[in-house]
Amino acid sequence: MIVRNFREIQAEDVEEGAHEVRIRQVISEAEGAPHFVMRVFEVGPGGYTPQHTHAWEHEVFILSGSGDVFSKHGWQTIKSGDVVFIPGNEIHQFKNSGDRPLEFICLIPTERVCRL
Repeated sequence: MIVRNFREIQAEDVEEGAHEVRIRQVISEAEGAPHFVMRVFEVGPGGYTPQHTHAWEHEVFILSGSGDVFSKHGWQTIKSGDVVFIPGNEIHQFKNSGDRPLEFICLIPTERVCRL
């Protein structure tokens, strides 16, 4: 078992197609997790992830802040406490429309580890 504070993990800047986005890989194969990777994103005010698509799904829990998420259905508002399920192959993007950081947990399958 591993217990630690996620803020102890070094945050890395996401650069390609993103603005004001940092990511922490808090649980991954490095910790012995065979099936899923847990990541924590921080999107600064005015920041956004790239609009993209890929074969694997995302499960997202909004920790704090507010913003918008884009899908094939257009933009939807998100806030602290909301959950988002993004099926594989669905276009998506997160943006911070608030005045404080938008933080969220994002889970992906281990075999599909990616920066976004």
